[in-house]
Amino acid sequence: MPQYAILRFAKHKGCPSGALEAHHERKKERYASNPDIDTERSKYNFHIVKPKERYSRFIKHRIEASGCRTRKDSTRFVDTLVTASPEFFKGKSTQEMAAYFKRATEFLADRVGKENIISAVVHMDEKTPHLHLTFVPLTKDNRLCAKEIIGNRASLTKWQDDFHAYMAEKYPDLERGESARVTGRKHIPTRLFKQAVSLSKQGNKILQTLENITMFNAGKQKEEALQLLRKWFPQMENFLGQLKKYQVTIDDLISQNQELEARAKAGESGKMKNAMERAKQESELRELHRLMDRIPPELLAQLKQEVKKKDRNR
Repeated sequence: MPQYAILRFAKHKGCPSGALEAHHERKKERYASNPDIDTERSKYNFHIVKPKERYSRFIKHRIEASGCRTRKDSTRFVDTLVTASPEFFKGKSTQEMAAYFKRATEFLADRVGKENIISAVVHMDEKTPHLHLTFVPLTKDNRLCAKEIIGNRASLTKWQDDFHAYMAEKYPDLERGESARVTGRKHIPTRLFKQAVSLSKQGNKILQTLENITMFNAGKQKEEALQLLRKWFPQMENFLGQLKKYQVTIDDLISQNQELEARAKAGESGKMKNAMERAKQESELRELHRLMDRIPPELLAQLKQEVKKKDRNR
């Protein structure tokens, strides 16, 4: 099965770094929003670059020291995710995995400036080991400009090409994935998968409540369903709005999933297991559209009227 080196960027405007710092540095005892975190294994996480101070203070001090001008919508910091296909890490020791992430950090430090790195921490307590490297996007002439450092889609493709070439020097089995410029795909963030699971559970609970309505409990059950809908519906609309920009990816993955299932039935199930799990996970995003369609239209209409009335009274 192909093994890929993975590099992704997430830009953050303003300076709301507290939640990200709490996640990266494992400052919370429980992580209800991310069930993949096994806190029993958090002791195995390690830093390649330890933060010298709170993220927000580092960002503030670094920008002030550069003397650059900022705008309200300026990107203050960038969160970089580095990992690889799960198969790549199988059989590797902690030292071997650390060497992979140290090499990735060297690649990034050379491009974004070691002095601009806030933290580089490896998480060993989730399903796949990965590195979070956060940095302040300051150029060599001290301008705060994430656009110049990370660039547009063409520049991101160059980033991926260079990252793969650098990592493949030491890890020749790593492959370069097909460019999103060619496929039209966009990476679907992991948070959307987790949000999909949560919304599906809520949606199914609403449907179960509706199915339990009888002539004896209609009023009570309908009100209970409406209460659940009032919480679920705005989240669902927001989620589906975010999902629109990943439609090419979803359509392609659903098609891929059908092909994988056919190949599994033909006797290739051992080879295709991991790929099928991934494709199924991503195609489940599409199922949420169907879940929305199963909610009785009269309830959705009542909910929309309530939202409009609330907006008018503001």
